[in-house]
Amino acid sequence: MVAKLTDVAALAGVSPTTVSRVINKKGYLSKKTIQKVEAAMKELSYKPNNLARSLQGKSAKLVGLIFPTVNHIFFAELISYLEEELFNRGYKIILCNSQHDSEKEKEYLEMLEANQVDGIISGSHNLGIEDYNQVNAPIISFDRNLAPDITVVSSDNYLGGQLAGQRLKDLGCQQTLVLTGSDNSNSPTGLRQVGFRESFPDAPVIKIAGDLAIQDKQEIIRQILQEEQPDGIFTTDDLTAITVEQVARELGIHIPDQLKLIGYDATSFIQHYHPHLTTLKQPIKEIAQLLVELLMKKLHEEPLEQTCYTLPVNLLNGTTA
Repeated sequence: MVAKLTDVAALAGVSPTTVSRVINKKGYLSKKTIQKVEAAMKELSYKPNNLARSLQGKSAKLVGLIFPTVNHIFFAELISYLEEELFNRGYKIILCNSQHDSEKEKEYLEMLEANQVDGIISGSHNLGIEDYNQVNAPIISFDRNLAPDITVVSSDNYLGGQLAGQRLKDLGCQQTLVLTGSDNSNSPTGLRQVGFRESFPDAPVIKIAGDLAIQDKQEIIRQILQEEQPDGIFTTDDLTAITVEQVARELGIHIPDQLKLIGYDATSFIQHYHPHLTTLKQPIKEIAQLLVELLMKKLHEEPLEQTCYTLPVNLLNGTTA
């Protein structure tokens, strides 16, 4: 069996990223580490990938995309725009589906580093991964504070929450709540509920795990509607809003007469198939363009004006609120 880079890493007792750095002579490494890796390569008769060696010192024209899921309609649309924008600039993508799994994400990071991608765009939901600080390739983040020095692009989450709260307040709602994901981070998306609470300081924020089966999610929402009896709900994504609408219908709760409902994202799918939903629209195409533009600047070692870029959102008036 032909030895792989990961086999060398295991034998040498180092990470695949370290093996890649030894092979490509990148970054500071102790003499002891280099000797261990070289000894493992010799013992396993490991030969570095010919393509990787031919690309040494040249651009691979590859960009890694790391996202928590490719099944969610928002990420699917964003990834589609990213791929188109990068392809038009001469780059191919390596798509990594981390599935909310930190260990899987670490392996993907090591794989991207070993393949010498030119850069990485990450919408990771696994925060606190120190490996991001160790990656040599430029990184731009979407909606996540991955590390202090990594530039972040997001929509104006705080404004989105403000607009949702003000809309429900203007409609006379008094018993409101927020349904959001299970992320406990200080990521930009958390600002949606902060903005909402400007209008409703005491509104409960209920977290529902994003990887739940639809039946389990429906049952949780059913219990919330029955126990909390809200007259206004802000969900931090549109798919949850649609689920609320379905469950409310089953319970005989009329929207918007008895319950006002506002979502967040406004993907093309939602606008085409659920145009009645009142929701906050993220400028998804513009987000993708900015992510790629900033990555290209980093690739060309051009200075960035700031570490956090925020794009505006706007409220799409539907019939649910």
